[in-house]
Amino acid sequence: MRVGLYGGSFDPVHRGHLLVAQAALEELELDRLILIPAAQSPFKPGTVSAPAALRLRLLRLAFAGETRCTVDGLEIQRGGISYTIDTVAEFARRHPEARLFWLIGADHVEKLPLWRDAETLASRVEFVVIPRPGIQPPALNPPFRLHHLRGWPLAVSASEIRDRLRRGRTVRHLVPEWVADVLTAEDVYRD
Repeated sequence: MRVGLYGGSFDPVHRGHLLVAQAALEELELDRLILIPAAQSPFKPGTVSAPAALRLRLLRLAFAGETRCTVDGLEIQRGGISYTIDTVAEFARRHPEARLFWLIGADHVEKLPLWRDAETLASRVEFVVIPRPGIQPPALNPPFRLHHLRGWPLAVSASEIRDRLRRGRTVRHLVPEWVADVLTAEDVYRD
């Protein structure tokens, strides 16, 4: 079984996340892709703007009907800083026979050796690099194993979406329609 793990703040989930998920399912021939919203990234302390429960709800809305995708609130339920090694250990326990892949943005690859228990992590998962416009990630030595998604380049970011919402601008077409409706109705990112 081939299982992809896609962690992130998803603050908010947007069409780029949907396209990455589709590319990962197809290019890696995954049986399942599990999306895991972080409680708090160790590399982005204090930067999550939307409440965890809302991010989890929007992620579930965005991936509703995607039969090979599931959303798991493990890191949010655990609370505190979300360390990938802890999450991977849990999914390795749940799926002992699975080949695990961890999706990572190209902008985070150079910091992989600094992640908590990086070598153990590298022995448990294969990293799948999500392309980012203008970023060429470095090659890493073993035990790191890197795959590169081709995907569909889409220069959209969650920070850009949050900024647009703060300024009262539309995010239609950047996020799924029902996600835009919730973000606007609940005034999530307005100062």
